[in-house]
Amino acid sequence: MMILLGLAAAPANAQAPFWVTMLPLVGIFVIFYFLLIRPQQKRMKEHQEKIGGVKRGDKVVTGGGLVGKVVKADDDYVEIDLGGGTKVKAVKSTLTDIVPPGGEKPAND
Repeated sequence: MMILLGLAAAPANAQAPFWVTMLPLVGIFVIFYFLLIRPQQKRMKEHQEKIGGVKRGDKVVTGGGLVGKVVKADDDYVEIDLGGGTKVKAVKSTLTDIVPPGGEKPAND
């Protein structure tokens, strides 16, 4: 009988400790970090290294979709020859890709 009275005296709405309620949120953050944040940071670092190493003669693609050959490169800007004597000056950070040499196909094939 004493045991039943002891159970009846326990509070009905007892809550779990704070760390137990935060555990699922911490788990979700860890999953997001390893599946989304960390790979994105790695890709950004690789991209910045690739763009930082651009040199004269490289074929590049700008953020606007222009494709051309680098004529001159310094720390912040690159001068790109688009063909037909057209040259443009672009901010280095707006370059999206460096086209590997020899990967071109003829236009009409």
